Amino acid sequence: MREFSTAYMIGTLCGAVALPWIGRAVDRFGVRLVLVAVALTFGVFLTLLSLVEGIVGLTVAFVGARAMGQGGMTLVATTAVAIAVTRKRGTAIGITTAVGTAGISLVPVATERVITEFGWRAAVFGEALAVWAIVLPIAIWGLRGVRGGKGGTEARGADGAAETAWPLRSIVRTSMFWLITGAVACSGLVTTAVFFHQVSVLGEQGLTPVQAAANFLPQTAAGLLASFAFSAATDRFSPKLLIAGCMAMQAGALCMLPIVGPGVTAVVYGMALGAGAAGARSVEAAAFPYYYGTASLGTLRGLTQSVAVSSTAVAPLLLSLGREAAGSYLPPVLALAVLPALIAAAAPFV
Repeated sequence: MREFSTAYMIGTLCGAVALPWIGRAVDRFGVRLVLVAVALTFGVFLTLLSLVEGIVGLTVAFVGARAMGQGGMTLVATTAVAIAVTRKRGTAIGITTAVGTAGISLVPVATERVITEFGWRAAVFGEALAVWAIVLPIAIWGLRGVRGGKGGTEARGADGAAETAWPLRSIVRTSMFWLITGAVACSGLVTTAVFFHQVSVLGEQGLTPVQAAANFLPQTAAGLLASFAFSAATDRFSPKLLIAGCMAMQAGALCMLPIVGPGVTAVVYGMALGAGAAGARSVEAAAFPYYYGTASLGTLRGLTQSVAVSSTAVAPLLLSLGREAAGSYLPPVLALAVLPALIAAAAPFV
């Protein structure tokens, strides 16, 4: 199990390194070409994953799967929506994020039967075929007319005027960039750490393993609703205030852990944690085009997503070390609550 966890961590960190390059490719070559390349590569790495025998091959497969799947395809999809939609952009991104979240939640349930019948290797290879069969036609025919990089249609704002690309060096000097990036990284760190150890964390609060695992259901449901609600809200409210709300929700969920027990309190805890995490990711996707336009959006989101994915890689280990030092999960979880609380307090003043 330790070798598997190490392979996952290495694969996640190495995969995060590729995201800034994928983002730059989107700005240079356009979403269609990059999505085709990412889908083809993702399918290849899934095929490799279905054939691996040793830890080295597993690690390499994890690198590609994390970089091209969770990182690259999510990055290109939300960036494509932000570029193509100029009115009610937040609502459109919310729909995209909610559908993606639903897919992440439902695909394991669907593949479980395939694994039972044919084995995990056949299931992973089937996923590779599904990526090629579904994503490639969307990229080739479904994204016609979407900006094609520097050589294609210019990025335009909601008023139809051509947008001027912000240089990345100018963007990273703004406090808003660090607020958004910090919120996404903090959300990924906190939720991944707690979700990874959820059975043990809630077990200390008196929940059985079955009850702790069942808590993922209200988390997922709340996350779906929050993905759409917070993204749609960016069409009406300042994204920085919505970020403050998401971070406050996460901090509040973590702080209520001492009173969590079987029943209503566990459900409220799970819903608040899931909604805060999903809301932060959704607001990030809409906030960057809101503040900086779409001309450099791929480069910008690639950098941010790289930071966010990296934070998820080290999160489970950090909480595990905290539990070993304190003898319980409660002190390190309460310590983690400080991070979203600080961002929530700073957001309105950025």
